[in-house]
Amino acid sequence: MIDCLERITHARTQREAWQVHVEAMAQYGFDRLLYGFTRFRTSNSFGNPNDLIILTNHTDKYAEAYVARGLFRYAPMTRWALCNTGACSWRWITDNWQYLSKKEHDVVALNRKHGVLAGYTISFSDPSLRNKGAIALAARPGLDQDDVDRIWREHGREIEVLNTVTHLKLISLPHANAARTLTKRQKQALEWVRDGKATHEIAEILGLTPATVEKHLRLAREKLEVDTTAQAVLKASLHHQIFVWSEEE
Repeated sequence: MIDCLERITHARTQREAWQVHVEAMAQYGFDRLLYGFTRFRTSNSFGNPNDLIILTNHTDKYAEAYVARGLFRYAPMTRWALCNTGACSWRWITDNWQYLSKKEHDVVALNRKHGVLAGYTISFSDPSLRNKGAIALAARPGLDQDDVDRIWREHGREIEVLNTVTHLKLISLPHANAARTLTKRQKQALEWVRDGKATHEIAEILGLTPATVEKHLRLAREKLEVDTTAQAVLKASLHHQIFVWSEEE
């Protein structure tokens, strides 16, 4: 466990930390994981889908049906995670079957079709009401919920610690969504704006023309889907894309 925690804490990218975690969870019998995090949650939305961090090692077919089409929003354990923190056995679904909606029943049917039958969900605590992160741990084929609950009674504490550390590491790293990834020049321009520099000053610092700096700032705003440069600075900061170590440097 210590070796695994060390590898996770030393990871330089979300992909690297995630791969270590996938391997670690498989040792406990959880061979398919689905992690999600947003910093833009509202009372009735997870925010812009492009701002979500979603990581999974499920099959492409399942990910397309469950994630890409947004069905995860209607999953029973998603509802549980939004209202609770800590760990919960998927036995909660059968115990509350009569209270589930039609859409929730449909999601359960989809999971059964793809062999996602038993597992645990962990909902992470956060001081910000707008932040929410959770992970669903699906048990490998051949294990039922009774098996999973026995595993949890024996190893649940360490599994929770590993998942929590991984979660904290993932949200500290640059956002892995390619659609949101800024270029080196876009990052530099936003960094200098955050430091209070005007366009002509940034141009002199970077050896560019003011028009080129404005172009980089405009492209950064478009990529982050915001209206103002101040909003772009804030979102880039939340995604850990500025003032961070980069392979490009």
